[in-house]
Amino acid sequence: MAEQATGTVEGTGTAGALEHGSAHLEHNPGRPISWVGTSIVIIGFVVGGVAFFLSKPNWIVFWVGAGIAIVGCLVLLFSKTMSTDWY
Repeated sequence: MAEQATGTVEGTGTAGALEHGSAHLEHNPGRPISWVGTSIVIIGFVVGGVAFFLSKPNWIVFWVGAGIAIVGCLVLLFSKTMSTDWY
């Protein structure tokens, strides 16, 4: 086994660390439009996935689900969900 280093490394003390409960470490639930867009995408994937579990693959239901997912992606795109600094 390799020897493990012991001791402290200079400049890594806890003096500059953030305190527990500081504003930076608190939970951010996200914006409501982000939840709406994500929910629409999930619903689209579920509808599209259900299309494959019918007696035979129902392509109309699949493409309806794909369309719903695309609408959800457009909601997320135009609300700038992915480019907003969330932390």
